[in-house]
Amino acid sequence: MSLSRFSPTRRLMAAAGAAVMIMGLAACGGGDDKKAGGAPTEITFSILSAEGQASSGPMWQPLLDDMSKAIGVPVKPYFGSNYTVLVEAMRGNHTQVGWFSAKPEVEAIDRAKAEVIARTVNREGLDSYQSTLIVKKGSGITLDKVMACGKQYNFGIGDAQSTSGTLAPLTFLFNPRGVVPAQCFKTVRSANHQANAFGVATGVIEVATSNSVNTVFMRRENPQLAGQIEEIWTSPPIPESGIVVREDLDPALKEKIRSFFLTYGQGEGAEAERQRKVLADLEYSRFAAADDSYLDPIREMIADQKLGDARAKGDTTAAAAAERELQRLRSLREVRP
Repeated sequence: MSLSRFSPTRRLMAAAGAAVMIMGLAACGGGDDKKAGGAPTEITFSILSAEGQASSGPMWQPLLDDMSKAIGVPVKPYFGSNYTVLVEAMRGNHTQVGWFSAKPEVEAIDRAKAEVIARTVNREGLDSYQSTLIVKKGSGITLDKVMACGKQYNFGIGDAQSTSGTLAPLTFLFNPRGVVPAQCFKTVRSANHQANAFGVATGVIEVATSNSVNTVFMRRENPQLAGQIEEIWTSPPIPESGIVVREDLDPALKEKIRSFFLTYGQGEGAEAERQRKVLADLEYSRFAAADDSYLDPIREMIADQKLGDARAKGDTTAAAAAERELQRLRSLREVRP
């Protein structure tokens, strides 16, 4: 999920590009025959693909073909290169259903009259993942020792835009305790999860952020390296991607779409096996029932960022509002940060 800050020129170019792509959708008849509240004669399904339709199309088309047969309405894909375009397409009713990662899902809900109908479950059977804090096994470094600060450890954090490598540990671990990594550790360096894990295992750094997906990958691909690392903290579950639909889509059709995703690849027999192969090509095992509340951890991270920004600007009103929202979201989960 990207939280990059662009220069005014780049923001203008991005906005212009998004506008051109949305106009292209409209010119193709994207919203004309899909009146809000009515039963559309065609569904457009949005998919993020930086590489475009050529790479993602073959993976998604079998599922969309099956969806069309199940709901009795033709389903066509729309491949966008960024989520700004896809959120705006849904807001304008040029698309009615879409696959979104977690943060853009929140944006679609807030800005595009969208609602969640399902969440993805990966091939390992997980529908979420967790940010972790890792140390070398047998080092004796505990979470209490880390949080005592004192500039005694070298720390590896993720890229500034990394959800699990940076945003989640800040939101759920450091910020609630008033800990600033740059002031807490001897050194702080930014790298991806693989580099940080290697740094911990080899003693270059003592503590680093990682995530549960990287842990699974290391255990499978490099068990010797994985055996040298242990986790001393895990975050609340961070939601993976999901399927959203417009709230005002025809209710009967919406339920057909929901049923399609929740039953796809389930059961026994040749057809179920074929569908599971389609899902496997997408790196999924199934779709699980979900509503908007599964995105609360993302909303918590957003509120935490807003609070930090408001405090930095000295905006007490915005800071108070962000603090209230943050406390509300924290009260909804049982796992303490």
